[in-house]
Amino acid sequence: MADKNFLTEIIDEDLASGKVKEIHTRFPPEPNGYLHIGSAKAIYINWSIANQYGGKFNLRFDDTNPSREGEEYVESIRKDLEWLGAVPNGGIFFGSDYFEKCYAYAEKLIEAGKAYVDDLSHDEMREYRGADAGKPSKPSPYRDRTPEENLALFRRMRAGEFADGEKTLRAKIDLASPNMNLRDPAIYRIRHVTHHRQGDKWCIYPMYDFAHPLQDAIEGVTHSMCSLEFENHRPLYEWVIANTVGGEFPKQREFARLNVTNTVMSKRYLRELVEQGIVDGWDDPRMPTLCGLRRRGYTPTSIFTFVREAGISKSDNLIDMRQLEACLRAELDLSAQRRIAVLDPVKLVIDNYPAGKTETFDIANNPNREANDATARPVAFGKELWIDRDDFAEVPPPKFKRLTVGSEVRLMGAYLVTCTSIEKAADGTVSVIHATADLETANGNPADGRKVRGTIHWVSCANCIDAEVRLYENLFTEANMNAIPEGSDYKDYLNPESVKPLKGCKLEASLADAKPGEKFQFVRTGFFTPDSKNPGVYNRIVTLRDSFKPAVQG
Repeated sequence: MADKNFLTEIIDEDLASGKVKEIHTRFPPEPNGYLHIGSAKAIYINWSIANQYGGKFNLRFDDTNPSREGEEYVESIRKDLEWLGAVPNGGIFFGSDYFEKCYAYAEKLIEAGKAYVDDLSHDEMREYRGADAGKPSKPSPYRDRTPEENLALFRRMRAGEFADGEKTLRAKIDLASPNMNLRDPAIYRIRHVTHHRQGDKWCIYPMYDFAHPLQDAIEGVTHSMCSLEFENHRPLYEWVIANTVGGEFPKQREFARLNVTNTVMSKRYLRELVEQGIVDGWDDPRMPTLCGLRRRGYTPTSIFTFVREAGISKSDNLIDMRQLEACLRAELDLSAQRRIAVLDPVKLVIDNYPAGKTETFDIANNPNREANDATARPVAFGKELWIDRDDFAEVPPPKFKRLTVGSEVRLMGAYLVTCTSIEKAADGTVSVIHATADLETANGNPADGRKVRGTIHWVSCANCIDAEVRLYENLFTEANMNAIPEGSDYKDYLNPESVKPLKGCKLEASLADAKPGEKFQFVRTGFFTPDSKNPGVYNRIVTLRDSFKPAVQG
């Protein structure tokens, strides 16, 4: 069944009335940073609704502010949409390609007496505007320039005759409007900055609130769906459309942003984390960026499932990060191949196993697959094995069902073994565990029917690879980073244990050929993937299970 929400209700009404024939949406990121999990919601809404109605979906780079924009971000955004499978079937565009048309519409407003060139500085403009919505703004002393004078000045602005901030083009709307966005907003500013596509062709650039509705109209967008922060900008969006291209469409409608626990979504904060070296780049597996989630091991399906389950509404909410983890865990539980990894190894020697002998045991790749799809792989077994240190206790706690001196356990998929003795290093830690195997129990139950206390995993010392395994946790300790006390630094809430690198881990030999992007369940441990930047390193994607029950926090 197709998704239905308040946005599709609006679209249904527009289609039923005959106002529109084909739905056309867009995703308009500014190429000044990397996309994050919040961006995925905007992508999903615009892309899925276009698909739902058999319409078009555009990717448009809103590159109207050249200060921080660049090709690095353009390429990262392209790659993220391709990875998500959100194909822009309507085309890929750049807002900068419309600069000439935007400029022509600006001149049209000037000629109609609806825009003027202002000499006030940014601070003076703010002072004249005031902060009281119930009190009219003070008019600029340059507000009553004639259209001819404004047109001449605007053309001189384009010609580069003025310095940055020396003059601004403002829309002439309503200084008494209760909506501050309508109080003669700036629609063009001077920026002597080289543009990543246009070079030095332009030194004046349209403001977002002016350029965006024009870009939508030029591309034939019918429904411009954006986050709730732009709701107060909608009257300005509609004013620009009405006074330039005319008509009821494009139509802007807003939805609540996706807020997730224990992270930040601000591009400024994310950029600081990268530039200050707090994280390992935009794609650090702890980052909420799509490239970070991809490197961590998340899948497009799990992200879109998460967005869909979080819901589409106009009510702000905070979604627990564990809900995203639950979506991924449910997917990987069915799809990920099982492999054996010993993260904190200690040697286990089977004293009664023949020296030099090697045999293999078939262990299921994924027991959760359908019976006719189940496969197994051979895993080498020998006299010396690695087991996890936590699976042995010299003095076992109550109800301990793993290995201890005198106890018997099953080596997963192989023999039953009984611990007979241990060796210790100089610091008192256990260095070697000795055991004997019931060599009649290969992959089977003991003939006398005795019960086995537990099962532990293992790898052969002679047939394994060394690896570093990184265990990731939340980047921030505070769940709601939007609610930290005023005046506090968000970096004060960084989690010092957000990554725990484990060196000298022992993995079964079949993982030697694993490639970035492949997902594995390390049995009894969690889901992991090879790191895309560091060969021999595995990232934990998510733990095996969590007591969390998916829910939305209001």
